[in-house]
Amino acid sequence: MVAKSSLGMKILFVIIVAVSLVILWVYSAQSLWQLVSTLRLADYPCARGDQSDSVKLYSSVRVLCWVMTSPTTIQTKAVHVHATWGRRCNKVLFMSSKNNSLVPTVALPVLEGREYLTNKSFLAFDYIYQHYRQDYDWFLKADDDTYVIVENLRYLLRRYSPTEPIVFGHLFKKLFAHGYSSGGAGYVLSSEALRRLVTEGISTNRCPPPMGAEDVDIATCLHQVGVTPGDSRDYLGRETFHPFAIQHHITGYYPNWYYDYAYHTPKKGVDCCSEYSISFHYVNPDDMYALDYFIYHMRVFGRK
Repeated sequence: MVAKSSLGMKILFVIIVAVSLVILWVYSAQSLWQLVSTLRLADYPCARGDQSDSVKLYSSVRVLCWVMTSPTTIQTKAVHVHATWGRRCNKVLFMSSKNNSLVPTVALPVLEGREYLTNKSFLAFDYIYQHYRQDYDWFLKADDDTYVIVENLRYLLRRYSPTEPIVFGHLFKKLFAHGYSSGGAGYVLSSEALRRLVTEGISTNRCPPPMGAEDVDIATCLHQVGVTPGDSRDYLGRETFHPFAIQHHITGYYPNWYYDYAYHTPKKGVDCCSEYSISFHYVNPDDMYALDYFIYHMRVFGRK
């Protein structure tokens, strides 16, 4: 009887130890997952956030957006920017050569045409510096056929100080070893970058004469005054600023020249673009409203 009782106690002890080990393993696994989740949530691309976070960033990451437009495209393009993503900027201005009551326009003393785009940008940045440099932290330039998810732009910029001389956009590799920002995808200057561009570049004639491509001319001037391009990709190396419409990035239907210019190897499919993408170019008005609907209004049942 004693032997049987001793054997039973041993079996019970083994069961208790086994159960304890299972409980400890489950608890440790849960704790490890919570730790990993916390670390991931603290990392840039994985933090989901909510509307209150977006509201906080609206106040703490102040973005002035200026849109390159013209008298002939205000009614066909600019008004649709103003009706969609433009209203999510802290302030939006449309740079043209004539005033127009349909959108908040600044009439610059410049001729219209592709060959005058650099001078137009110089005048626009100078105007913004003279009137708004104290009121905003970051200054985004976009075209009137560019679509911008402004909340994601703030999400990227929140990690950086506007006192750094830095510019973010989609990097091209031609001409500069460190790359330069594509004009069509849009690019954003810190307040210090804006100050240097205007006071040390444009105003002092340190910027070389325009060569014809606005983004190259601006990049050359920024390089002259010590403004460096930042890496706007997410943690998986996916782009956030995009020089083409979303369908071209997904399908990989790129022009041949893009492979020579892209600083980072172009991708297609879902890996083409960050889930926190910031901009797309060559977006027609209908697609602007479609993007606005899909991003801000559409929901999928069963998905959070």
